[in-house]
Amino acid sequence: MTACAVVLLAGCATEAKVENPFFTEYTTPFQVPPFDQIKIEHYKPAYLKGMEEQVAEINAIINNPEAPNFENTIAALDQSGKLLSKVAIVFSGLNSANTTPEMQALSQEMSPLLSKHSDDINLNPKLFARVKEVYENQESMNLTKEQKKLLDETYNDFVRSGANLDAEKQEKLRELNGKISMLQLKFGQNMLAETNAFQLVIDNEKDLAGLPDNIIANAAQDAKAAGMEGKWLFTLQNPSIMPFLQYAENRELREKIFKGYINRGNNNNENDNKQVVKDLITARMEKAQLMGFNNYAEMALETRMAKTPEAVYNLMDQICVPALKQANVELADIQKEIKKDGKNFTAEGWDWSFYTSRAKKAKFNLDETQVRPYLQLENVRNGMFTFANNLYGVTFTAIENIPLPHPDAEAFECKDADGTHLGVLYLDYFPRASKRGGAWCGTYRSQTYKDGKRVAPVVTIVCNFTKPSPGQPALLSADEAETMFHEFGHALHNLFKDVHYYGISGVPRDFVELPSQVNEHWVFQPEMLKLYAKHYQTGEIIPAELVEKMDKSGKYGQGFVTVEYLAASLLDMDFHVLNEIPADMDVMAFEAETLGKRGLLKQIPSRYRTTYFNHTMGGGYTAGYYSYIWAEVLDADAFKAFTEDGELFNKEMAAKFRKYILTPGGIDDAMDMYVNFRGKEPGIDALLENRGLK
Repeated sequence: MTACAVVLLAGCATEAKVENPFFTEYTTPFQVPPFDQIKIEHYKPAYLKGMEEQVAEINAIINNPEAPNFENTIAALDQSGKLLSKVAIVFSGLNSANTTPEMQALSQEMSPLLSKHSDDINLNPKLFARVKEVYENQESMNLTKEQKKLLDETYNDFVRSGANLDAEKQEKLRELNGKISMLQLKFGQNMLAETNAFQLVIDNEKDLAGLPDNIIANAAQDAKAAGMEGKWLFTLQNPSIMPFLQYAENRELREKIFKGYINRGNNNNENDNKQVVKDLITARMEKAQLMGFNNYAEMALETRMAKTPEAVYNLMDQICVPALKQANVELADIQKEIKKDGKNFTAEGWDWSFYTSRAKKAKFNLDETQVRPYLQLENVRNGMFTFANNLYGVTFTAIENIPLPHPDAEAFECKDADGTHLGVLYLDYFPRASKRGGAWCGTYRSQTYKDGKRVAPVVTIVCNFTKPSPGQPALLSADEAETMFHEFGHALHNLFKDVHYYGISGVPRDFVELPSQVNEHWVFQPEMLKLYAKHYQTGEIIPAELVEKMDKSGKYGQGFVTVEYLAASLLDMDFHVLNEIPADMDVMAFEAETLGKRGLLKQIPSRYRTTYFNHTMGGGYTAGYYSYIWAEVLDADAFKAFTEDGELFNKEMAAKFRKYILTPGGIDDAMDMYVNFRGKEPGIDALLENRGLK
C-alpha cells in the first residue's frame, strides 16, 4: 500500500509538472507569480515536490565526500528548498489576503507535513555535524563578514531548534512543534470566522444619528450586498466598527457592537479560542523548558534586542505611569462631555471613542470629518511615493497588464535614483471576508542573489481601509493615512535590502518596526501635507488653520492609545513568562487578573484581548508585541536625527538610514546598526515627548 501511494504521488507530481505554474520559471513581467494561473490544485503537488527536492538537496550536502566548508555546507543549505519557498510564499500571502475554505483546509493538511519536514532538517544529526565542523573551523576559512554572520546564525539556529537534544527529547520537540503549528493555524481561522460572523443590522434610520454620510452609505451598500436592501449593515471590520463607535449616538448599539468585537473567540461556540490558547501557551512553555529555558519568553527574547523579559517589563513600566496619568485626564474630559449631555453615567469602553471625539472637538475645534476630504487615497499614495523620492530618490510607476494577487490590487515598479529596478510593489487597500484584519507588508519573492546578480523582491502591502461608496472616492482617516506610510516603511526595507543569503535577510522582531514607524513622523508634517493633502473636490491644499489644529490636537488621546497598547503587550508577556500552566486555568480570568493588578482603566480594554490576539497566539509576535514600543524608542530618536538641522527631507541622513538600517538585513547586530546610523544609543525621552507623555 505504501509503495502504491508513493507511485501515485509520483504520478501526480509528474502529471502536474506539465501544467503547474510553480514547476517552471515564471514568464510574467518582472517574473512575479502568475496569480491568474495558480489554482488550488497546484499547491499541494508543489509543496510535496518542494519538500522532496529539499530532502534530496540535504542528502547531497550530507553525502558530499569533500570536507565540510562554507560553500558546500552552509551556503548549500541556505540555497536549498527554493521550490518549497516558491510555493509557500505565494500560498501564505494569498491565504492571508484572499483565503477560501479550500485553502484553509489545505493549511490544516499541510501544517503537520511542513512541521515534520522542518524538524527533519533541523534535527538531522549528520547535517548538524557538518555545520558544527564548519563553525568550529571558521577561523581558517577567510570568511567575509556576511558569510560569518550566516554561519553563526545557521549554527545557532540548529542549536535553538534542538540539535543538541538527545533522541527522546528531540521526539518530544517534534510533537510540540507540530502541535504549536496546528494550534496557531486553528486560532487564526477561528478568529477570521468570528470576525465575519457578527452583524449589526439597523432597520431604523433614527439609529444612524451622528454617523457621517459616507459611513451610512457604506453600511447601506454592505446590507444590499448581503441581501438586506433598505437596511444598514455594520461589521467588525475596522472601517465599519471604528467609525460606529466614534460617531453613533445610540449608546445601546455602541455597546452591542463593542461587545461583539471584544468577545471574538470567547462565545463558547465552534470557533471559541479559549482552549486553543490554553493548549498553545502550554505547548510553548513545554518547548521552552525542553530547550533549557524557564519559560517561552526567555527563549524568544534570547535573539532579540531586549534579550530578557526583565528589560521588556522595565521599559513598559517606565511608560505605563505617565500613560495612565494622561488616560485619567482623558477620562475626566469624557465624564465632562457626558455631563454636557445631561447624563451622569460612568463611561464604559463603548463610550470612550465617542466622547473622546467630542472632547477633542471641544478643545481644538477639530473633527476627523474635516480632515478626510483632504486624504483621498490616491493622493495619500502619491504623497507617499513623493516622500520616498524626496528622501531616497526612488520612483514608483504604475504597471499595467501584470498578474495581481487580487483584482482590487495595484502594481508599481520601484526604480532607484539611477534607474535600476529595485522591485515590484502591490497595494491592496480594502476589506473583504476573505482577508484577515489589520494591515501588513509581506513579500511574494524575497530579495536574494542568483548567479551573482541581485534578484529583486516582489512586495505587497495589504490594508483594510474604509471602502468608498459606489461612485465616490476613497477618503482615508488620519489613522489610515498613517497606516499606509507605516506599511510603506516595511516595503522600503524589503525593496532596499541587499543581501546574498536568505539566512541573514531578517532583523530581530523588536528592530523590524523601526523602518516602518519612523515613516509615520512625516505624514502630518505641514511641509509634507502640502505635497498630498488636497481636497478631493476642489484640489485645494489643506488650509494652514486646519494643519495647525491637527498639530495642536495630535497628542490628544495618547493616554488611551498607549494604555491599550501596553495592556496587550503586558498580556502577551505575562502569558509567556509562566513557568507552569494550571490544569484548570481560565485564560480570561488570567487576563482580567494580570491587567487588573496594574491598575489599568476598565474603560480601556487591551488592544487585543486573549481570544483574538493573533499577533501573539497566531505566531509572529509571540512574546514580542512589546516590539512596537521598543522600536518607537528608536524611531522617535531617529526622526530627531532627520530634523535636527530643520530640514524635513534630509537626504544626507536618509542616505545613512538606507545604508545602515534598510540595506544590510541582519548582517550586523541591531544596536550596532542603529549606532552606525545615529552615532549613539537612543534614550526614552524622545518617545515620551512624541506621545505627549512628558
